[in-house]
Amino acid sequence: MEAGKVLHVMHAEKFIEPFIEFVEDNFDDFECRHIFFVWGDVSKFCIKSRFNLRNSNKRRIDQLKYVFSMAAALQKAEKIILHGLFVRWHLMLLSLMPWNLKKCYWVIWGGDLYTYKLSKRSLGWWKSELFRRFVIKRIGHFITHIEGDYNLAQQWYGAKGEWHECFMYPSNLYQESTIRLLPHESINIILGNSADSSNNHIDALNKLKCYSGENIKIYCPLSYGDQLHAQMVADYGRSLFGEKFIPLREFMPLEKYNELLAKIDIAIFNHKRQQGMGNITTLLGVGAKVYLSSAITTWEFLWSLGLKVFDVSVIDLSPIESKISKRNALIASEYFSRGNLISQLSSIFGKIL
Repeated sequence: MEAGKVLHVMHAEKFIEPFIEFVEDNFDDFECRHIFFVWGDVSKFCIKSRFNLRNSNKRRIDQLKYVFSMAAALQKAEKIILHGLFVRWHLMLLSLMPWNLKKCYWVIWGGDLYTYKLSKRSLGWWKSELFRRFVIKRIGHFITHIEGDYNLAQQWYGAKGEWHECFMYPSNLYQESTIRLLPHESINIILGNSADSSNNHIDALNKLKCYSGENIKIYCPLSYGDQLHAQMVADYGRSLFGEKFIPLREFMPLEKYNELLAKIDIAIFNHKRQQGMGNITTLLGVGAKVYLSSAITTWEFLWSLGLKVFDVSVIDLSPIESKISKRNALIASEYFSRGNLISQLSSIFGKIL
């Protein structure tokens, strides 16, 4: 496989295939300029086979071939876009080839940054952190639409590279098909965006239990993430709210999930870090009342755009004012638009020498 001009180093996730398709559909030079190295199970996330995509596969020999091929590609690429910094092999290889770090662009996902503060200090964490600290300090460019996350990379890791504002993935796009709330009788609430314990489901459910006698439905996405935690949340939710608590244990097609979001009145994201931006964007777009922590970088970013969100420390079921709802939807539609994403990506991909 020949090295491309723009090398994407990725970790297999559900929003990777839509991103590759977006670049393929909107950039005429897709075939001659972009090459993708994806670590992980591509079949699980329906990432298609392409001539310019290499996967690590599960076999040890294939993983070693992947690492050697990536080393050659790193050397030849003119821009290297690191989609998340989770894979230790990637970190080790970047550490062994530090002269390439100035041409690297780290797309901050969230968990790859906040592991500094929120992860348990195990031996594995310390091993990864040695490589992470060496790499992040020397990276030339940082990509995120949340400036607060870039500031934290500077504070925690001594990052010195340039910040590029971009929301990067089509999963963050404003969904035009859900521009208004679908009619319904109950007060519909969505809690969290996955089964990950970082959603702090139990704490949020305890805040809501005073409304157990109200005409409510609580939808809780639990198909993605820690399934032992998902079962605990499902059991606890049912113990408090009975049939009013609806755990979503199976993956839903995107169209069906957007239909669900289009009838949500109140969204509760009880995260202690930046997370779930795709869901937040869509819910603001449908005019839902969105609760999140005022202590995280997401809060500052949304308010800087003029979007009104509410502090999760105090939850009530009163509806959002119509004029606020409409203004949130308008701002979300303008910032998280297809045209703006193309413009932001064009600025990052830039001209190739």
